[in-house]
Amino acid sequence: MSAREYLKVRAVKAIQGGIGVYAFFLHGSDITRIADISRIRRDENELKGFQRREIRDHVKQITAFLDSGPVLFPNAIILAMGEEIEFASARGRSPGNMSEVGDAGTLKIPIYPEGRRAAWIVDGQQRSLALAEAKDKTIAVPVIGFVSDKLETQREQFILVNKAKPLPTRLINELLPEVTVLLPRDLAARQLPSALCEALNVDPNSPFCGLIKRESDTKDKAGIVTDSALIDAMKNSLKTPIGALGQFRRNGDGNDTEAMYDALLIYWTAVRDTFRKAWGRSTSDSRLMHSAGIRAMGALMDPIMLRTDGAPDRVAAVRATLKRLAPHCAWTEGRWEALGLDWNAVQSTPQHIAKLSDHLMHLERDLAKGAS
Repeated sequence: MSAREYLKVRAVKAIQGGIGVYAFFLHGSDITRIADISRIRRDENELKGFQRREIRDHVKQITAFLDSGPVLFPNAIILAMGEEIEFASARGRSPGNMSEVGDAGTLKIPIYPEGRRAAWIVDGQQRSLALAEAKDKTIAVPVIGFVSDKLETQREQFILVNKAKPLPTRLINELLPEVTVLLPRDLAARQLPSALCEALNVDPNSPFCGLIKRESDTKDKAGIVTDSALIDAMKNSLKTPIGALGQFRRNGDGNDTEAMYDALLIYWTAVRDTFRKAWGRSTSDSRLMHSAGIRAMGALMDPIMLRTDGAPDRVAAVRATLKRLAPHCAWTEGRWEALGLDWNAVQSTPQHIAKLSDHLMHLERDLAKGAS
């Protein structure tokens, strides 16, 4: 009979609610060696486990981040551990005047086959799976483990840990341009539009100067245009190499952000000057400044900028195109007859945004054909 294998780590023990809680570090690849994932399922109508399913794309994004080089990955994995773990306090005198919150020592966690392991992952399932797949198996990961093999307690902690409200999208958008670390793909796609959005909001030459609503706005100084609407419009334009912004992306050779910004200034300045009556007003008085209007006009930017790309005077060409379109728009009064909507009935819903965007692009194309 072979001796039982243990994973031994330095740990600090504290007591919460009469339960032993341990803080320690593990190599990332060791987490799935000692802990199982208790997935939620029903067995003959009895509810088992508590963990959600693996989100493969999320795991891939985390793995790509971990493989990007030396990274900071300080978020703790939370484990529920069985009673069979062993803890031995370290011998020796403690330094004087030390806050006696925890007891330092050595934690022994038995290693069992999958399905019978001594711990369960309460929080950090996707991170643990990514750490197991990462090239560097020795990334030091903080772990908080509490002793309880009661499923009720594990579920309770799982719910409490995961009920936290997600960060507001607009807060993340505003922070993204300040971050230089390699980001997961979904955040990286928003980083450049967020930076362009900030430039549009502070540049005195920008039509959006001071008009964009940001998370850091104070109550006495709030913008009108929601930054997420403008960021989404730019993000969509960046997706395609024939987009007004995407044409300036250089794979592996950086981005021509100056050209992107110039394109934004040309287009949105022309929009402001064409629709003077609707520009800068509250969203209740102008659907142009509303998220639906910004997204729809953002979608229109690509075909207009593409069509005027070779014009001798591009600024004039863009303005002429918008001027041709203006009589058919109902930003502050009237009705979008083709949509069957009064001007103020347009809402920031996916259906209304898609309908308004499609209508404007078809209308602009038809008007361009008539003018040629």
